[in-house]
Amino acid sequence: MELGTVLNTREDLLNSSKDDDGFLQQYLLIDEVMPLLLEVKVVDSEDINHTYYLSNDDKIKINGYTVNSTGERLQIFIVDDSYLSESNDDFYVSQRNNYEEQFKRAIRLVSSAIKKNLENVQESEPIKTLVAKLGSEDGLTQFDVVEIFLITLSATVSFRGEEPQLRTINYKDENKSFSYRVSGKEAQSKELLFIRRVVDLNYLANIYASQGRAEPLKVIFKDIIGKNIEVIKAADEEDFESYLCVLDAPILANLYKRYSSQLLEKNVRSFLQFKGVNKGIKKTIKDDPEKFIAFNNGLTITATEAKTSYYKKSLYLESLDDFQIVNGGQTTASIYFSSKEGLDISNVKVVAKINIAKTSKSKDLDDLITKISEFSNSQSRVSKVDLRSRSPKLVKLKSLSESVLSPSGKKWFFERAKGDFNTQVRKSTNGQKLKNDFPPKKRFTKELLAKYYCAWGDAPHLVKKGGEKIFRMFIEDIEPEQGDGIDINREFYEQLIAKIILFRTMEEVYGQGKNAIGQLRSAAVPYAISAIYKWSNTTNNGTLLLQKIWKQECLSDGLIEYLKELLFLMNELIKKYSLSDDYGEYSKKEELWVAVKRSSELKEFMASASTKAALNF
Repeated sequence: MELGTVLNTREDLLNSSKDDDGFLQQYLLIDEVMPLLLEVKVVDSEDINHTYYLSNDDKIKINGYTVNSTGERLQIFIVDDSYLSESNDDFYVSQRNNYEEQFKRAIRLVSSAIKKNLENVQESEPIKTLVAKLGSEDGLTQFDVVEIFLITLSATVSFRGEEPQLRTINYKDENKSFSYRVSGKEAQSKELLFIRRVVDLNYLANIYASQGRAEPLKVIFKDIIGKNIEVIKAADEEDFESYLCVLDAPILANLYKRYSSQLLEKNVRSFLQFKGVNKGIKKTIKDDPEKFIAFNNGLTITATEAKTSYYKKSLYLESLDDFQIVNGGQTTASIYFSSKEGLDISNVKVVAKINIAKTSKSKDLDDLITKISEFSNSQSRVSKVDLRSRSPKLVKLKSLSESVLSPSGKKWFFERAKGDFNTQVRKSTNGQKLKNDFPPKKRFTKELLAKYYCAWGDAPHLVKKGGEKIFRMFIEDIEPEQGDGIDINREFYEQLIAKIILFRTMEEVYGQGKNAIGQLRSAAVPYAISAIYKWSNTTNNGTLLLQKIWKQECLSDGLIEYLKELLFLMNELIKKYSLSDDYGEYSKKEELWVAVKRSSELKEFMASASTKAALNF
């Protein structure tokens, strides 16, 4: 990675993080970065609870947080405001303590919340929900890991040579114990694993350069479990070798706790709680732990390099590069959550096959992993959708975006590959013209595409989740395993653009910051759109509305006023029918959407004269 590439990334992020008045906003910077973090699988969704809080007296700061899809990992985001100025040329960082002080601000937040030292935080503060959660028994039972992301527009460098050289600063994981007391109970303790990640220009530029392919995961077993793994070499060919071993369940639990979904990057099946196969795994752990190895198919692991050594005539595995569980991810997760629930996993053992591809070509590795996933005797069937790395229908959609003109004679830019637009700008002889032709409001990525498309449906809770779940829903809808699916033609494209305009306009109407309707924009918008879809589903009015938006390329003033009323109502209904004080997280649950759409308040509103006038129902 060259320094110039990093500087270009800084310019792009600065320009993309400005509001309509040209001021750089920290929440917009986070919104730019989240899809990149999702691309490399260090987060499960691009959705984030924006909860800006700053206390100079307590030396505390947080910009936002999210909880991973399985609930055990709290992910906190802070923006380093030292390097946000466009005029500031001094954005090189070479000392660890520059970042260390920033991380401490987030750690103090967690510590103070657990110790109930932040009870003076006002109810109106967005951070109040997280503070209350961390100060409760439920919260401390739920969270095992606190992962802190420091987002900084600095370049991490070494000054040892004549010119600054890019480098990486890593921080060791740290376990911290906290004592807390619950009313009527004895004092208890909770150990949290703190993971610190520097998301600097170096890191972000690498994501763009790799078009979203995650940085290979290197697992050094002594660092994670305190020992090497005894193995047997089963095959040693020119471009391939294989090892067999038996893993104690606590080893897998520790690996999952540390790396979570990163372990499963190339195995896109998600953990399905304790239903079906996973329910059987839990039952075996509980009733017949010694027989687990006989009943379970075990794991298939892939890597690109293995470091081994001999000790007392036995072969031991020290580390694996590009470690991935391609079959058995649900077994691994089930073992972790069984242990978390208090089940004894000490007598559980799992057989594992470790395949090492001796190739530096990512295509060969991906082909190998696809075949292993397809032909392994997996515990839940891997669909063709899971194994497909690119969709022909997305290619067709890209072609339409390059050829179809809107009624005003303009085009939209579909960024099918991460960083595609910036690449085109730099290749062009007139990059500024491209930027003028395709401002941010005229561009969309495949991740955003899935949200916009699926919001016009009956699953706004999944839209709120975002990430892989909603993208998978989108792909399975347009390209199912059986049948031809949806024809990606001009009509589809025009309606898609209309959905994008509707979604983005409603986001603007809801607002962000002090002038917003509330703090639930990422939930209220898809919920409101799904309400419109539901009540127009019995007629052709929904299609007519989309056609009108496409032709006008905007929403009328009357429709905007109506949508504002709907968003106000939806904001209140989400809070009223939520069974948790953390409305943002609870809005990801289907039961909330069911309660909202069945509510008398929404039915009355959708049957009103204003609805009929605005939507022509």
